[in-house]
Parts: sequence; structure tokens; C-alpha cells
Amino acid sequence: MGSGHSHGVSAGQNERPLWIALALTTAFLIAEVIGGLLVNSLALISDAAHMFTDAAALAISLVAIRIGKKPADSQRTFGYYRFEILAAAFNAILLFLVAVYILFEAYQRLKSPPEIQSGAMLAIASLGLVINLISMRLLSAGKEDSLNIKGAYLEVWSDMLGSIGVIIGAIVIRWTNWGWVDSAIAVVIGLWVLPRTWILLKESMNVLLEGVPEGVGLIEVETAILAHPGIVSIHDLHVWSISSGKASLTVHVVSADKESDWPALLTAIRTMLADKFDIHHTTVQIEKTPCEQESGLHVYIPMTSAHDG
Repeated sequence: MGSGHSHGVSAGQNERPLWIALALTTAFLIAEVIGGLLVNSLALISDAAHMFTDAAALAISLVAIRIGKKPADSQRTFGYYRFEILAAAFNAILLFLVAVYILFEAYQRLKSPPEIQSGAMLAIASLGLVINLISMRLLSAGKEDSLNIKGAYLEVWSDMLGSIGVIIGAIVIRWTNWGWVDSAIAVVIGLWVLPRTWILLKESMNVLLEGVPEGVGLIEVETAILAHPGIVSIHDLHVWSISSGKASLTVHVVSADKESDWPALLTAIRTMLADKFDIHHTTVQIEKTPCEQESGLHVYIPMTSAHDG
């Protein structure tokens, strides 16, 4: 375990901001659904649908944090950290389905635009914008440390843009009486959300498939390890992450050094991985010959195969 590294819940996963954001979002969600139905605005209903996914994302984030705090046991040796990635993937899928529904409904309404009460639409959207800005502020501190919170932040962020779109639409409808603008704004919101939903889903799937973490280059890691004096080659190099900010690495290193020098080499590799790539959970095995070339002459010494984590 590297100095200062912890497997506990990160500071970015503070529950209080999530609880406040969830309360604000849920309260406004109810108001926006009622308002959207009363003024017959698809843009408002679209924004309410995004508000629902915001509330779901925040609730799931809180559940994920609570479950993620549970310690590892004999059945789940890595604990429950990956639950937050499942939550992020679920949020992305949910948001994608909502966006598709809004696009379909907008298409139906464009053929026959309904009459819309632009004044009430403007007032409700303006209040929604204020709620979104407050929630974004609360979540901004933890979004870089957790895909789970990042997912919630992105949903609130997209809904903030939706609120701005609804405000613009309400103003245009008020002065031009163009009812189709409401559906057009809903389409823009849906098209704006879809690419960001894909990014979140792709990042979540990369973790679930144990891909190389974002920002870590496998070739760079390999080159950095081989740069240490005495290393002949490496094999079985794997880099993946259990959850956000929890990268792990395993590697077999073939060294020409004397076995008495291997502990120092091991320490140097660990230190480099922690300092240069922020990888603290490492398993490094040093060998005289590659595993596949062993002929029964390999001597195992406990100090040469160590697990840091």
C-alpha cells in the first residue's frame, strides 16, 4: 500500500451534498410534472423526465456509497466498490431510454403542435434552472473522483441545459406563438444528452470489462518498468480498475540481478508506479526466467513476489 492511499470512500463521495441535491431535485420534479401537464409543454415534460433520472441517479449514488462502504469478506475480496460502476451504467442506460422517448414524442407533436401557456412554462423552467445550478455546485467537488457521482453530475448538467432550452423556447413562443418550438427544444435536449450518455456508458463498461483505466497507457507503463536497470523483460502485465480511482496492476518481471537485489528492485518498481501512474494496488513477481520457459530451476523467494495493497 502506498503512503496516503486508502480503499475507503473518497472525500468526493460525501453524502451530504447528495442528500441535499436529491431533496431539491425530487421536490422540483413533482412541481415540473404537474406544471408540464397543466401548460401542455413537451419541453417541460422532457425536462421533468430528465429531472426524474437526476433523482434516480442521486438516489442510486447514495445507495452505491453506502454499499461501497461495506468491508471485503470471504466472498467478495475486493469489497463492494464495483457497485458504483453498476450504478453509473444503470444511470446511463436510463438516461438513454428517456432521451429516445422524448425524441419520439417530439416527432409526434411536431405534426400537430398543441397550444402552450408560455408564461407558466417560463416560470417553471426558470425555477428548474436555479435548482440545477445548486445541485451542480453541490456535486462538482466529487465528480472527478467517482464515475457514480460523475454520472449524477452529468445528468444534472444536461438537465440544466434543458432548463435553459425551455426558457428560450418559452420566450420565443410568447412573442411568436410558434407552438412547434416547444417540440423542437425537446429534440435539441434529447440530441444533446445522447452523446454524453454514451461517454458515461463507455467509461462504465470499460471498468466492468476490466479495461485499462482512463489516462493510463499500457505501453507507457511497460516502458517505465523496463527502464529499471537489471530488468530483462516483463510479461503477464495487466492493468485494470475495481472502481473509480482504484487502479490495480499485476506483472511478472524477469531480472538479471542477484536475488539479494530483488527486494530493492521491487520497491523501486512500486514507488515508480505509485508516483508516475498513481497505481498503488500492485502485485509484482520477479523471476530469473519467464514462466513459460521455466524448467524446474526457478526458486521462489517470498520477498520477490509481493502484493502491495
